[in-house]
Amino acid sequence: MSNPTQIDQLAERIERLLVRYEELQRTNALLGDQVESLTQERDSLKSRLGAARARVDALLERLPQANGNGNGHGNGSGSSNGNGSNKGTGSLKTGT
Repeated sequence: MSNPTQIDQLAERIERLLVRYEELQRTNALLGDQVESLTQERDSLKSRLGAARARVDALLERLPQANGNGNGHGNGSGSSNGNGSNKGTGSLKTGT
């Protein structure tokens, strides 16, 4: 009688293992779907990041040109104002 009991125990254990195996297969399939979805999302975000970087780079390229014009005027004005201010300040100090 111990043999049928062992066989029954083995049969129950095999059934539990089969149920667990099926659960793991479903879980694995769901995880595979998540990986695929997240991979697509990552690729989309990388693409958006690349586009944003390109826009920022384009804006940064425009800034030195704008600053170059501003600095050109500022340096030219600053230099002449600086010299004029020093002379003017010197004149004002001397005059005061």
